[in-house]
Amino acid sequence: QVQLVESGGGLVQPGGSLRLSCVASRNISSIYSMGWYRQAPGKQRALVARITSGGNTNYADSVKGRFTISRDNVKNTVYLQMNSLKPEDTAVYYCRVTSAGGLYWGQGTQVTVSS
Repeated sequence: QVQLVESGGGLVQPGGSLRLSCVASRNISSIYSMGWYRQAPGKQRALVARITSGGNTNYADSVKGRFTISRDNVKNTVYLQMNSLKPEDTAVYYCRVTSAGGLYWGQGTQVTVSS
């Protein structure tokens, strides 16, 4: 069973930065994509950013130009660099991996943007 463990969340002031990390407990073969989703209170979980095995990326319009997704295949890790954070970025952020072996979710990490 693969486990995804997120870290890097916390409380930050508007305009600040955070970097989220998601580590897989073991090597995942045939990964199609790795991504970050978020869920704010009272809202549905939604895509923030995704990176494919070929390195192609796509972002939600609301984070374009502020967030950057990257991955380290050797470390089985995906990152989300978040800059110029806004209060509306407040949510629980989840890591997701899609592979030939299945779909995996992390447990989530809270990001709160507030002064």
